[in-house]
Formats: sequence, C-alpha cells, structure tokens
Amino acid sequence: MTSKTRIYLIRHGEVAGGGTGVRRYNGHTDVPLTDHGKAQYLALRERFAAARITACYTSDLSRCVWGAETLGAHLNVVPVRHPELRELCMGEWEARSWQELQECYPAEWQARLADLVNYRVPGGENLLDVRRRVMPVIDGIVARHRDEEVLVVAHGGVNRLILLEALGAPLSSLFAIDQHYACLNIIDYYADGNAVVKLVNG
Repeated sequence: MTSKTRIYLIRHGEVAGGGTGVRRYNGHTDVPLTDHGKAQYLALRERFAAARITACYTSDLSRCVWGAETLGAHLNVVPVRHPELRELCMGEWEARSWQELQECYPAEWQARLADLVNYRVPGGENLLDVRRRVMPVIDGIVARHRDEEVLVVAHGGVNRLILLEALGAPLSSLFAIDQHYACLNIIDYYADGNAVVKLVNG
C-alpha cells in the first residue's frame, strides 16, 4: 500500500434544542453546545489513546471549536479554524423546525426532497456549493499530512458529504449515512488517490 493520511472525522456534540426531538436546520447559525454535548466531546478522548494525531482542523462555529480545542489540548495540537467547514447554509430556513417548514413552505419542501443536490433554499446553498468549498480543504489536509493522523471536527451534513466523496457515492445519497452527535468516522486517504472508509458513525 502507498502512504496514507488518516482523518478522524467528528461531528460536533449535542446542541441547544438537539435533545428535544424537534428537528431543525441550524446551518450557519452559531447555536451553543449543551452540557451533554460537552460531555460527549470529553468522552471521545479515550478513543484517541492509540492515535498519533499531529494536527486538528475545525469549522469556525462554536459547537465545533469547543470540541476541537478540548480534544486538541488533550492531544497536544492547536486547532486550525476553517469557515469552509461550516454546515450547509440553509438561508431563510435556518433555526426553523422541519415541521414549521413543511407547513409554511410545502411546495419548496417537496422541491428540495425531489432534488436534494441542486435545490437551493433562498439565501442558502445546495450540496454542490458545499462540495465546492469543503473538498478543497479536505484535499489540502490530505496532501499536507502524508503518513500522519489528523482530527477534523465538522457537522452532520458536511461529514456525510466527505464520506460520500470517499466512497465515490452520489451526493443524492446524503441521508443514507447517519451522523449522531459526537460520532467518529475514520477515513484513510492513500497517495495513489484511493480512499478507504474504516468507520462510520462510531
């Protein structure tokens, strides 16, 4: 096998409102972590007992930064913030519940379900937009850290997109992958261009 970069890809911990069962799009809205969300990050530390983390990259939203700084201090690395790793921007739909959106925008809701890849909420992004800003960052991390292990802290939608790209799967399969709060994914990127997903939603 050729040399590889291993990325430990984490979703942020539970956020305010996340434990209520009410689903909503937070997007670029900077919602805070709950105490449980912080505890989830702290529990993750034991997962890196055998890892050799040399760098950490994170979305610049506080729900990711807190965890990146906490895990970075444990691993003796300083996180680098990347706005490009933010969640999918949902524009006018941000901070609104799925139920509210289905009631207020039934046609638009169905249009998005019918074309998840291309549909763009007013003021927001579609999945192609997100791929254009996220994947150059991931490609750069992989190229800079050959034969190293790197921590990346991001969001549910962004992580799904990264995993789909590694698998060579279409963006339309976004919701075929689950991402729980504070879950861990592991992807090995080889110098020959191949990627192997070792763990999903751990």
